[in-house]
Amino acid sequence: MKNPIVLTVVGMVMSLSARNGVAGDTATNWLHHCAPCHGKEGKGDTTIGKKLNVKNYHDAKVQAAFSDAEMERAIKEGVKTNGKETMKPFGNKLSDTDIKALVAYIRSFKK
Repeated sequence: MKNPIVLTVVGMVMSLSARNGVAGDTATNWLHHCAPCHGKEGKGDTTIGKKLNVKNYHDAKVQAAFSDAEMERAIKEGVKTNGKETMKPFGNKLSDTDIKALVAYIRSFKK
């Protein structure tokens, strides 16, 4: 007979590992793909971010100006301003799950 306590502990450890792995992957994705322009903390305070007029995601008004679906589309398809690409698409590098996690991560910056 299998010990139910051991099974419970193993299940808890696996659950925590999975959650921590997703959170770690999201932070890594942010740092690798987004932070060069949007800044490590999402304030848009990088040299490139300032040049492209990247918004400060800590500002509640900025966050209210777009829906999750709009943000997902921007991450997936990129952004063009006046016909010029101002954000490259990441749909070929990130899964839909990764993109949704990034949207949640960006939402966490709001004051």
